[in-house]
Amino acid sequence: MTAELREVRAKQGADTVTVYQAYGPAIAEPALRAGTFVAPFKRERMTWIKPSFLWMMYRCGWAEKPGQERVLAVEITRRGFEWALRHSCLSHHDSRMYATRDDWLAAKKASPVRVQWDPERDTALRPLAHRAIQIGLSGPAVGGYVDEWIRGIEDVTPLAREVRALLREKRREEAAALLPREDACPLPDDVRARIGAG
Repeated sequence: MTAELREVRAKQGADTVTVYQAYGPAIAEPALRAGTFVAPFKRERMTWIKPSFLWMMYRCGWAEKPGQERVLAVEITRRGFEWALRHSCLSHHDSRMYATRDDWLAAKKASPVRVQWDPERDTALRPLAHRAIQIGLSGPAVGGYVDEWIRGIEDVTPLAREVRALLREKRREEAAALLPREDACPLPDDVRARIGAG
């Protein structure tokens, strides 16, 4: 069965969803010690979370880009994850979801969360036909994320490096076997409609 063009996929627990972020050590190390994000992490900035491990690898260059040398797997509550999606707006105008550009601008102004659908990536970081979701949190969404939703933070930089090393040695099957299992997230119909899933 082929995946939907826009399907939210993630590593999941019974009541949690894992998302990824990449930072330099100055932000990553205090976060790992505290179990949430603390200074110098800035709450007033939009923070982007990504449920796709491979999209995160594409974004951070396998943890080799400056300021993105540490990849963090952040386990958050499913309730918080759904709250973010329910209070989101697409980051660009889509006429299938907003009748006019003004309708989209009004929704964007009222929403503390942005959603982007970007091409998912394969292990060679080439774009695939289906999309991976990115979720940008601002204002009250950042507060909810940092203060309420996070259940744990794990440094998965060693995993990123191990997968990358195997791929460089052309051991693709071994590399693929190490990837986190990401399944389709069951989402309420109103949330799916809000983010344009399908």
